[in-house]
Amino acid sequence: MNQERQQEIAAIAERYARRDAGDRYSLLRPEVWQMLQERERALLTLLAKKPGRPQDWKLTEVGCGAGGNLLELLRAGFAPEHLCGIELLQERFELAQRVLPARVKLLAGDATQVGIEPGSQDFVFQSTVFSSILSDAVQQQLADAMWRWLKPGGAVLWYDFIVDNPRNADVRGVPLRRVRELFPQARVGSQRLTLAPPLARLVCRLHPGAYTVFNSIPWLRTHVLAVIEKP
Repeated sequence: MNQERQQEIAAIAERYARRDAGDRYSLLRPEVWQMLQERERALLTLLAKKPGRPQDWKLTEVGCGAGGNLLELLRAGFAPEHLCGIELLQERFELAQRVLPARVKLLAGDATQVGIEPGSQDFVFQSTVFSSILSDAVQQQLADAMWRWLKPGGAVLWYDFIVDNPRNADVRGVPLRRVRELFPQARVGSQRLTLAPPLARLVCRLHPGAYTVFNSIPWLRTHVLAVIEKP
């Protein structure tokens, strides 16, 4: 099992290394900022319903990338000393180190092997990480680690594809039935978000406002935002 995890981790790094996104994810692109703002609104709405105060919550993000999500959580009121980011890819880890406050804890490497204390986190957040893991066993190992970190009453905040991308064999959708398999003891609530990115790029060339029009059709949305609660 450890060998399979090591092989999959190496494969993930290789997949990202050969991916040339150009400016596809630039916040200056209208489809990108609309996708991001849509997800942020939905996430903040969920957090606003939780008891307690953001400055008291502890949160770890798996796959924190260059730190963008953690920066948004700081703006939402989370205390930097209560935030932790884990990143597998060294280049992204170093970018996060440069942009985040020093009091945000950053950990490099395999998330299943880092030293997060069991039962210590109010939230664990992942955004399009599981769709990049093609091994069922490694997905389950990561889900088990995230579940261990949560306090009773805590929740995994999950944002990911639910459909496959026929143009990209390096990712696969994670439908809700798979989410429930990964977290069999959880209560799962979800909502569909995000206009299919290829379609979003196409319609925003016509006009940025076309994103909202097409995104009003639920079956054109390719992601879910899920709250996976630990009893």
